[in-house]
Order: sequence, then structure tokens, then C-alpha cells
Amino acid sequence: VHQGLDRTTAQTLAAQTVLGAARMILESGQHPGELKDMVTSPGGTTIWGIEALEKRKVRGAVMSAVIAASERSRELGK
Repeated sequence: VHQGLDRTTAQTLAAQTVLGAARMILESGQHPGELKDMVTSPGGTTIWGIEALEKRKVRGAVMSAVIAASERSRELGK
């Protein structure tokens, strides 16, 4: 939406991007870092998007969320 797409198109594109990445990981059996290296080109749109995520520390936030949920799950299981 921020870049001029209507909400439905933006949502579909975002969901398809995540779905495609997940399928690549599951079907290839390769490490996500290897796949990133295969699909990015120097100065391309994908690497710029990844760089923006890294600047916002998205990887760390996701890891923290998984750890928090795991710890809470163990607490609830006691």
C-alpha cells in the first residue's frame, strides 16, 4: 500500500513471497543462507529488502519470539 499497490494486491504479494521462501527451504533441504545467496543479485531488489530487514533486526526479533514461546510452552507443560 505504501508503494502504491491496493491492499489486496499488497497482501497477496507479501503472502506469496513468504510462501515461496518457505517452500524453497522445505523442498530443497538447503540452509536459508544458501538459498538467499542463490536468489539475490548484487544491488537487486531482494538483497535491498533483506538489508532493510537486517537493519531493523528482524532476525533477532523472530528468534526472541520463538525462544519466548518455547519457554512459555515448557512452563505450561509443568
